[in-house]
Amino acid sequence: MRGTPLVLLALAAVFVLAAGCTGGDDTPTTLRIVPAGSLLLPMEEVEAGFEASHPGVDVQIEGHGSIQCVRQVTDLHRAIDVVVVADEALIPDMMYRPMEEGDGNYTDSYTTFATNQMVVAYTNQSTYADEITPENWYEILARPDVVVGISNPMLDAAGYRSLMVTTLAGDYYGNGSIYGAILGDHLRPAPAVSQEGTTTVITLPEVLKAEGEKVRVRDGSIYLLSLLDAGGVDYAFEYLSVAEGHGLQYVTLPTEIDLSSAGYADEYEKAVVKLGFQRFGSIGSERIGNPIVYAATVPNTAPHPELAREFMDYMVAQFSEGHGEGWPTPLPA
Repeated sequence: MRGTPLVLLALAAVFVLAAGCTGGDDTPTTLRIVPAGSLLLPMEEVEAGFEASHPGVDVQIEGHGSIQCVRQVTDLHRAIDVVVVADEALIPDMMYRPMEEGDGNYTDSYTTFATNQMVVAYTNQSTYADEITPENWYEILARPDVVVGISNPMLDAAGYRSLMVTTLAGDYYGNGSIYGAILGDHLRPAPAVSQEGTTTVITLPEVLKAEGEKVRVRDGSIYLLSLLDAGGVDYAFEYLSVAEGHGLQYVTLPTEIDLSSAGYADEYEKAVVKLGFQRFGSIGSERIGNPIVYAATVPNTAPHPELAREFMDYMVAQFSEGHGEGWPTPLPA
């Protein structure tokens, strides 16, 4: 009988030790970050660097289209610590509003940190890869046997920017058929196109799909990479950093239409895309052409706000240094 208490004490000690390995003070703090898919490659380095200096923190990166990043907080009400988007305007447009539950807005501030430019990406196996140039790209993409890939403009900034680029190209080249020949004529239901002064407005339907084989649509621009590699599309509208980071061939576009320069902001504003989701009826439905600027915010619902701000500051510092291919361009100081 005397042995029983000793056995029980020994077993209790084992359970205490086991609990200490899986919970309690030794449990890593999970920091959840949802960045735009175009940032996944550099975010791997940011994650590794932050975790190296914070051994008790497990950073979990989950890429989405920029609109989907925001919706993780505003629609799905997930416990997200940092939201990072490829269009700074999405944060005030969609997150500076009262939370459905609780007090205050989803967020009240954000930090900008990088810029980028739109390019036409392709591979050596793409149809007419030996012919395409910065001068004739729109003629090549309009050919009926060329397959073009874009991300879903309802979910991803690169998607609605693809529509903007082809719209702006029509004015730049004096050829009003460019948008329709490359994209618009191959989407169903066909987006409505209207002219308001010098501004072209493309209004998307509630559900947007490609018709036929000319255009293929994926949820995010990052998902077009596998299609390019497999030959499922010949050309895709991508960010320069993504094309470089994944070793793709690409054609640069005129600065007047590639959404890269603050000096051409007035020109970019002449292309507007209205999103079709009823959910966006009063918030964020009108995407106005603007220079590409990345931004990050810590939602007011973040589970670890202080640590999240520390991560965001570290991330912004890393992007400001400029790491070369695969990284977007730092904003001018």
